[in-house]
Amino acid sequence: MDTSLASSRFSRRFQLATPIALAPMAYAAGGALSAAVARAGGLALVGGGYGELDWLQREFPIALEQGPRERIGVGFITWRLDQDASALDWVLQHKPRAVMLSFGDPRPYVQRIRASGAALICQVQRVDHLPLALEAGAEVVVAQGAEAGGHSVSPLEGRGLMSLVPEMADWLAAHSPDTVLLAAGGVADGRALAALRLLGAEGVLLGTRLWATRESLAAAAAKQHALGLDGDATTRSIVFDALAARKWPDAFEFTRASQNPLVHEWEGRHDALRAAPAALAHYQDGVRSNDFQRAFVTVGEAVGLVRDLPGAEELIARITGEAKRLLGEPG
Repeated sequence: MDTSLASSRFSRRFQLATPIALAPMAYAAGGALSAAVARAGGLALVGGGYGELDWLQREFPIALEQGPRERIGVGFITWRLDQDASALDWVLQHKPRAVMLSFGDPRPYVQRIRASGAALICQVQRVDHLPLALEAGAEVVVAQGAEAGGHSVSPLEGRGLMSLVPEMADWLAAHSPDTVLLAAGGVADGRALAALRLLGAEGVLLGTRLWATRESLAAAAAKQHALGLDGDATTRSIVFDALAARKWPDAFEFTRASQNPLVHEWEGRHDALRAAPAALAHYQDGVRSNDFQRAFVTVGEAVGLVRDLPGAEELIARITGEAKRLLGEPG
């Protein structure tokens, strides 16, 4: 089995210099970060997130202006498109290279995505999620491990990448060998990229590690706070959405982020928290004052490997170079 970066089907299909994609993180993966990832040779997915049209209309043109168009795509939270797909319809007019859909049924959007010429990428969390992604016609599926920051399935259903990736790789080889597999969750350096290539992934989707870069739109104070965290400092809970007054579908209402006393205080009492205005105001005050004893940062377990805030191009070159050395490839 050829596990080199150069032979990656993801790199070849999207004409990339490295098999790395930017996770479409809501409010963080904006135009400047996307452009930097694309310039570095990766596939950049602007964070369409909750489908705010005005945000996308501001950030997506920046990505197109500053980076190579052929490596610029976008990602959306699928269940939000079910409520309002105007942001998707707008961005498809600008011919994104790919559209990534996560957390919901992608099938209602397949026809319009295909008509635009964009490739469909679907994120999944379990092997039994794969048939729906293939039915939708996904060219690429992303195996999201439980290590990942942000939303995912419940802790009872989530799985780690070490076993999930090779199992999905085997399943796809048997059922849909042309479908490309990427891995997401806990990936922060060249060691992880090399290991996941050996496990059967054709590339990786980077969230937390690219969140912690100069171009990321994440708050400067949040990025500085993250530098002092380790992976033990994160947890997956419904409390984070309750504090932020967000309501996700039950299947995906679990967020991995940094722990704080409020999370422990309200764990197991989510409904009571939603009905406690004083507690929600206490959290919001913490956000405004950058008090991370009350606020949280949405990062995954890979935060324990984040110890600087480089530019995205420098970071991708570093990760790619390390992976090549480990895989015995020429630099």
